[in-house]
Amino acid sequence: MSTYEYQTKGTCSKKITVELDGKTIRHVAFEGGCNGNLKGIAQLVEGMDIDFVIGRCKGNTCGLRSTSCPDQLAHALEEAYAAEQAGK
Repeated sequence: MSTYEYQTKGTCSKKITVELDGKTIRHVAFEGGCNGNLKGIAQLVEGMDIDFVIGRCKGNTCGLRSTSCPDQLAHALEEAYAAEQAGK
C-alpha cells in the first residue's frame, strides 16, 4: 500500500490524501472544502477501482470553475498510481 498527498488546484479543498493498494482505493481524505460532501465522496470511493472513479469524476466542474473536488480527486488518483508504479 502507498499513501500520496495531492495539492489541489482551483478548489476550496486544499489537499487530498489517497491511500492505494494497487488499483484499489483504500482511503481518501480531503483537507478543506465542503466537509459533509467530501466525507461522503471519500466513503463512497473507498474500496473502488481507481479507473472507475477517475472515469466518473474527471471533468466535473463546480460553478464557474473549470474543476471541482471530484475532478481533483481524479487527478490525485492518476498521480498517486503513477507514483506507485514508478516506485516499483
